[in-house]
Amino acid sequence: MTSHLYRFFPALEGLEIRVSAGSVADALAELNQLAPNFSDYILDDTGALRRHVNLCINNELIVDRKKLSDQLGDEDTLYIFQALTGG
Repeated sequence: MTSHLYRFFPALEGLEIRVSAGSVADALAELNQLAPNFSDYILDDTGALRRHVNLCINNELIVDRKKLSDQLGDEDTLYIFQALTGG
């Protein structure tokens, strides 16, 4: 996660968080159990990824920003960061 997110969820800072392989949605649900309301910060009210948040599996942006159905393997890394916008 980017350092900006740790400002809101300091208990996660410095942790290597391991979750079960499955969909990105499954991984975020597990992460939300460790840090309640985490999903509210990165997902909109429909459960889709917010516009200014990007998720990558290893080095690739996820494809499904609405249902978060991209699959994570046992050795994959999910990166969570805010997209840069503006001029």
